[in-house]
Amino acid sequence: MNYFNYYTEIEDTFIRRRGKHLFLSPLDWAMIDGWKERGIPLHIVLRSIEAVFDVFDRQPPGTRTIKSLFYCREEIEIQHREWLNSQTGKGADAENTASGGDFTVERIAKHIDDCSEKLRNCTVERLSEGIQRALTHLSEIKANLTDDLDTVDKTLGDVEKLLDRTLLENWEPNHLAGLEASIKTQLKPYKSEMEPEKYRQTYELMLMKQLRDEAGIPRLGLYFL
Repeated sequence: MNYFNYYTEIEDTFIRRRGKHLFLSPLDWAMIDGWKERGIPLHIVLRSIEAVFDVFDRQPPGTRTIKSLFYCREEIEIQHREWLNSQTGKGADAENTASGGDFTVERIAKHIDDCSEKLRNCTVERLSEGIQRALTHLSEIKANLTDDLDTVDKTLGDVEKLLDRTLLENWEPNHLAGLEASIKTQLKPYKSEMEPEKYRQTYELMLMKQLRDEAGIPRLGLYFL
């Protein structure tokens, strides 16, 4: 399942159970990004959302309002840990075979081509040097593609880190400071309920997503294929 479907399935389930149309917040987006990057299966996320709303629906009206996916995160973590424990002993080979079938060399090559095209379309002059370096790396990766998915994903991840550094180091300083302040404001209502490391990760995910969206920089990892 690609990233777009992962996101839309989660969004559709949350909105359906919420009972009214609303847009997911940047915090919700960041959490979905985090779940996807960690490889939390879609069915775990959807089942957890359903479970949270099942409990909520049994409470007296007006007791609590679920306004964000943030209120589902604890149940998702619990069910994910239980799922991981249930997979122990099932055999890594079988798991790798099941997960690797979607990632053919041809599909990965097309993914690299699509990402390269999006990078070429970026018109932010400050980013041009870093983008050119990334394009060179992507060309080399495509020219030497193998079916070693772990290595391919790691090398794509290295290029993505290069692009992340390019964004952070070359973005207009005042605008970057404004984005950072805005994200801190959005996270403020949730900060007391988050562990410091989770807060830091969520903050960084939200900031990088905002920067990528503004610049038109694609995600490169195989999870986003």
